[in-house]
Amino acid sequence: MTSEIGDDEFRATLHSLRVWDTALPVFDAEAAPDAPLALFREWLTQAAAAGQPEPHTMSLATVDGEGRPDVRTLMLHDADARGWHFASHSTSAKGVQLAARPEAALGFYWPAVGRQVRVRGRVAACGAEESRADLAARSRGALAAALTGRQSEVLGSSAELAEASAAAWERAAAEPDAPTPTWTRYVLDATEAEFFQGDPARRHTRLRYRRTPSGTWTRTLLWP
Repeated sequence: MTSEIGDDEFRATLHSLRVWDTALPVFDAEAAPDAPLALFREWLTQAAAAGQPEPHTMSLATVDGEGRPDVRTLMLHDADARGWHFASHSTSAKGVQLAARPEAALGFYWPAVGRQVRVRGRVAACGAEESRADLAARSRGALAAALTGRQSEVLGSSAELAEASAAAWERAAAEPDAPTPTWTRYVLDATEAEFFQGDPARRHTRLRYRRTPSGTWTRTLLWP
């Protein structure tokens, strides 16, 4: 049984927490590239070099059928001229929501360098061949998880999951090309991206990119 944390203890802990207890990089927004992709790649690489754990993890926000926002954490699989790539089951909550309303937002937070990136845009599902290649490039554990399936469905018990997972691991070892028809790679085609550089004096730098109808990008500084 876990011990209950009281209001005073919780708030004392919360108020004792600090951020950016280290030297932070300087961001010269005037020297930023014309499009957000190059800056994103630079920032993620710098976050990794600074020791940020799992800099490729991100929050994905979608909207359900009732217009309620939903958010979860998952991994970035690529970022290229097509957009920001990730993957999941098409039958999962996120997959169902994206099928009904194919727009989403991504959020990256790298406290080691005091930086955040937000990206918004339209999401497209890739074809079966590219989705399968996405899974093939990952570990056996990723295949086993995909074969376990039923993501976001109600689970009867932990024992049920353990049994299904064990069977999936066994199949992944024996059949590395096992079909996973619901596994889908998605690409978010960005229409807006914001880069946030924290500052200990709270003079944060925020640079927003917005894509024009012609495909070029505008850059705007925002008040922190």
